[in-house]
Amino acid sequence: MQGHISPRTWIAGLVAALVLAIGTEVPARQGSGLPFAFTNVARQAGLDGVTVYGGREKNRYLLETTGSGVALIDSDGDGWLDVFVVNGSTLEGPTTPAPTARLYRNRRDGTFEDITDRAGLRQSGWGQAACVGDYDADGRDDLLVTYWGQNRLFRNRPDGTFVDATAAAGLTTQRRWGSGCAFLDYDRDGHLDLFVANYIDFDPATTLGPESGLCRYKGLPVACGPPGLPGGTNALYRNRGDGTFTDASLPSSVTRAQGTYALGVSTLDFDADGWTDIYVANDSKPSTLYRNQRDGTFVDIGIEAGCAFSQDGRAQAGMGIALADFDRSGTVDIFRTNFAGDTSTLYSNTGRDCEDRTFAAGIGVNTRWLGWGVGALDLERDGWPDLFLVNGHVYPEVAALAGEAPYAQRKVVYRNRGNGRFEDITDKLGAPVTTAAASRGAAFGDIDNDGDVDVVVNNMHAPPDLFRLDVDPGAGHWLSVKLVGTSSHRNAIGARVAVSVPGRTFVDEVRGGGSYYSQNDLRLHFGLGAATAVARVTVRWPKGSEETFAVSGVDRLVTLTEGRGTASAPATR
Repeated sequence: MQGHISPRTWIAGLVAALVLAIGTEVPARQGSGLPFAFTNVARQAGLDGVTVYGGREKNRYLLETTGSGVALIDSDGDGWLDVFVVNGSTLEGPTTPAPTARLYRNRRDGTFEDITDRAGLRQSGWGQAACVGDYDADGRDDLLVTYWGQNRLFRNRPDGTFVDATAAAGLTTQRRWGSGCAFLDYDRDGHLDLFVANYIDFDPATTLGPESGLCRYKGLPVACGPPGLPGGTNALYRNRGDGTFTDASLPSSVTRAQGTYALGVSTLDFDADGWTDIYVANDSKPSTLYRNQRDGTFVDIGIEAGCAFSQDGRAQAGMGIALADFDRSGTVDIFRTNFAGDTSTLYSNTGRDCEDRTFAAGIGVNTRWLGWGVGALDLERDGWPDLFLVNGHVYPEVAALAGEAPYAQRKVVYRNRGNGRFEDITDKLGAPVTTAAASRGAAFGDIDNDGDVDVVVNNMHAPPDLFRLDVDPGAGHWLSVKLVGTSSHRNAIGARVAVSVPGRTFVDEVRGGGSYYSQNDLRLHFGLGAATAVARVTVRWPKGSEETFAVSGVDRLVTLTEGRGTASAPATR
């Protein structure tokens, strides 16, 4: 006689059967002591396009090493994040069919549909970064994709397709190596402007290759640069408000940055004065902190403010950027990934300058990995932002070096202990976080709208990863906030949000760009810990006005529209 099967046992068996059917790797939490885990669901979700980038085993030029990014964009306005993955090329020229960027539409059931061709986004070339913003204020999010060659602006049309609006918008340039990018409203006129970093003024006809013998990594002949190559010059484009841009690089003084070889870019309000600033991670040069002078110009205060060098005064090879109030002091702190043989860097923002907290916070324990994309996410929703880093060596040739970290590398996850220190919990998490890949861009957002932040990673010569985060029911509560500007631009990039619960306040900002070459979710996610109610949400909008909103309940997404809260006096700084 067959015995009785309990509901719990039946469900466990069903889950196991589904795992065998679809090939999902269920994370093993037993013994980890952690109330959360990641599962790589990319394959069964349908994210299957391979990113092609340079040579697999050898690279002649640095162009083949940088890889490309990811943008999270709600392309159809249905409230679910779609995934745009940038692609590259090879020195031999594109294969047939040519590698293309891909747009995956979120079906809202855990799977995605490749709508690249239907959306008009098939494109080839040396793609780099992608950023998102409704530059023409028509209610649909647009895409800017940077290239070695010509950057491309794609306008989102009402019929679900994108059109190349580069020339019509006035963004045609001479050949440049566009790198990180971000939309922002730097002059607070209600229109989204555009910042584009540039890496190297690269010409293969005049750039030496490994056979010259002049460029070596630990004795290995490798691609030359960036030292010794001419650095690129960053660009700022002002939105005229009619769908076109004018080049404001010179009058805004962004060309006068003290660093060069720019890679990752993100917006922030460093000094909390209500005007959007810009941070740029530079490779082998001091990083750049553009402070907004509130008169249409910027000044680079990176060195002066202590946000440009390592703790011992060295210029580092910066790649990716994560910004968050890691110490809950009310200001936005800066985390930057760097090259192998170095640590990542954590700067605490005092409101006036940066204090290097890398070693004091326990971040200095890792020097083996070469970091690229990085994001701040609250893994257990306790109100303390944690860190997720993706890694991969820049030179595939390192396979010949005994003892060197390999080309494909694991991720690194740091848990914020809430006492000024971080703990490396990568080994506790295990696979898939410890599974090696040659990763570059990474974007962070709530893909499945379940109240936690997932991660999409762009890998070299491989399909992307989608790390779905699952949090135990007994973990902290949460609140997600979507802002809709009316007087300010619709995306509200540059807005500052403060969520107050009994006894504490959590602060974050809506940011353009971020991570490495990527665009994160424009919605903000707040872990609330044990709080079961929100006292108020205060929003300082990009044009400077401030409003307070009453929010009922937790564990939900709220949409706050400019002009519908209770107005308060704007900041006077």
